[in-house]
Amino acid sequence: MIPTSWYIIIGIFLFCLGVFAVITRRNTVIALIGIELMLNAANLNFVAFGRMQVNPFEGQMAALFVIVLAAAEVAVGLAIVLNVYKRYRTVNLDEIDTLSDE
Repeated sequence: MIPTSWYIIIGIFLFCLGVFAVITRRNTVIALIGIELMLNAANLNFVAFGRMQVNPFEGQMAALFVIVLAAAEVAVGLAIVLNVYKRYRTVNLDEIDTLSDE
């Protein structure tokens, strides 16, 4: 049986990798992928901590809720990215300087 601390260490690594992707990359799609990595790290920790409880299904239900939330986030995020690309012809966050409809 794998100790819970290993799952937590992997979760911390995934979360740091996601934060690094969001902070350093200016491409919107890469930033969304970084957010997904952070949500998956949270899922891993939910399930790992759920294993230590009397009812392990609580952690799995929390992870399932985060997966549904991530699916909604991807749908809305990609719709925004497609509209921004249609208007500005770029997905780089630094090149989008206005939100007005001029």
